Amino acid sequence: MIGKIAAVVVIIGIVSFGLVKGGEASAEPTVQSFLLAWESGHYQSAAAMTTGQPAVVTTALSGAYRQLDAADLVLQIAGISQHGDRATATFQASVDLGSSGLNWTYHGRFALRDGSSGWQVVWSPSVIVPGLGAGDRLAVVGSMPGRAQLEDESGRSLAVPSLVYAVGVRPGALTDPTATADGLAAVTGLDQAQVYGQIVAAPSTTFLSLLQLQPSTYAAWRAKLGKVPGLVIQRRFTRLFNSIAPVVTGSVGTETASVLRADGVPYRPGATVGLSGLQQAYQRTLTGSAATWVVVQDAAGHQVKVLHSWKGADGMAVRTTLSTKVQVAADRAIAAQGGSAAIVATQPGTGKILAVAAQHGRGMPEIDPLAGLYQPGQAFTIISTAALLQSGFDVTSRIPCKAQNSVGGQSFSNEPVEADLGAQPLFSVDFAHACGTAFAGLSMQLTAHDLVTAAADFGIGAKWQLRINASSGTIGSPSGYGQIAATSVGGAGVRVSPLAMALAAGVVQSGTWAAPSLVTSPADDPAAKPTHPLDAQVIASLRTLMRATVTSGAGEAADSGGSPIYGQVGSTAAGSVGKGLGSSWFVGYQGGVAFAILEFTRSPDTSAASLAGTFLSNLQG
Repeated sequence: MIGKIAAVVVIIGIVSFGLVKGGEASAEPTVQSFLLAWESGHYQSAAAMTTGQPAVVTTALSGAYRQLDAADLVLQIAGISQHGDRATATFQASVDLGSSGLNWTYHGRFALRDGSSGWQVVWSPSVIVPGLGAGDRLAVVGSMPGRAQLEDESGRSLAVPSLVYAVGVRPGALTDPTATADGLAAVTGLDQAQVYGQIVAAPSTTFLSLLQLQPSTYAAWRAKLGKVPGLVIQRRFTRLFNSIAPVVTGSVGTETASVLRADGVPYRPGATVGLSGLQQAYQRTLTGSAATWVVVQDAAGHQVKVLHSWKGADGMAVRTTLSTKVQVAADRAIAAQGGSAAIVATQPGTGKILAVAAQHGRGMPEIDPLAGLYQPGQAFTIISTAALLQSGFDVTSRIPCKAQNSVGGQSFSNEPVEADLGAQPLFSVDFAHACGTAFAGLSMQLTAHDLVTAAADFGIGAKWQLRINASSGTIGSPSGYGQIAATSVGGAGVRVSPLAMALAAGVVQSGTWAAPSLVTSPADDPAAKPTHPLDAQVIASLRTLMRATVTSGAGEAADSGGSPIYGQVGSTAAGSVGKGLGSSWFVGYQGGVAFAILEFTRSPDTSAASLAGTFLSNLQG
């Protein structure tokens, strides 16, 4: 314990050089020395100033606040009343309850008497806290409110009911609560004293849930838990662990989460902690605060009295921009194929994130839909085409689609190999078939500044921030004809996230880029300023080109019917994302949903356009 005695002394009589009226010695020095020794942790010295047995008093003082997880103690003299050889001292105690963040302040009092050894504190446990008796102890007990929900745009929970094992006891039925607490602590790593305190403080007849376990954790501990006397296991279904959008929501830990012990958070039944995603970012909002009581318990663990209480507060739901309809459509689409894939959908014009889905394929790297940075291949030609159009390029031009093209000392080829598009196909045909060699040649008409400016118009490299990790990408710093050509077809230093490309697709639909947002209440996503509206003719040309990709080009597999679909495909060569692996993109929009799909593949013939078609069919259904 640390701190200094702050003396506010009121003595009946006249104080002068340690004496009071009539020449009697003042009790004040003893009161001050006793409180100072107690506060400073010099318990033996404090015990020597009392009438009690030194060992008993030392143990009582040293252990008084141990059950409270106290981090600090400050004691202040409030007053002293002295009559002859008898005196009464009052004091104020301020106890820092450690990691709970609470401070408990109370007023105490004790008697003193003057004898042959001078003034001594008349010892009883009530010296520590009024009403504390022999064999009693202090304890902190609490009740956690249920964790509030992460919600979709309409207020519907993103969590789905999932199996939870509630491990608990019926306190009144326990023959040995200490053995139960010891056994549970040994299995889980929880603090035995805190577990015991919760058990003995609970009503004796009702079921007390001590732990909430996921099925995998329960399976691992089942045998050991079965040997703990008095435990009762209940199966429950609750909205806690599983979500339709786990990439965004993240995961939740419960009472046994190691992060709670690492942070020094005292054990509380019902405690939850966000481990990642929005669950972690909005931990305080979602959990609220525990109702807490400082109580006196007798030797049997029964509650004798409540010394102080703090009202708890329920957690508040967090409303997101996610659409359950779009999210479920994305989840079902990627679940239907076995490799690593990701889908991000946004609302054009607003940047609201409607869905984020990802699947990890066996033997493949994971895809991070929001923060991962990947080469987009020819999907980037949406942006390089905008740069060409802004520089005055005639969209009706005829541009050959060669099998190979050398620019600036770099050789470019199409993968997968393009079908014969004729000697002089229209540029719209080159675009629709994502002919990389045609764009490599056209890059000679662009400067690095042209590409950087166009990328900025589509939000690539923009400065914005979500409450979870996400990236807007970069195109690097292209210089020289070879790097400019590679950049124009989504190579060189171009790195984008699926989120960034979904936002870029939204520019073609709405005409303006908007920063992404994920949470509407509480509204605290720092937003970037929207870019200026793109030239209407540029946008109109891009729409026509992207529509042709789906109706007659490399993106035909995305055409699921319904309202018109606009898009562009892209690919990277095998080995670009892992041994023997390439990537396939589809970036586009339908109606009010702009989206980007990235799929890792072992075959150059795999097209994410097919996955896009499945996603859009699900969405229509």
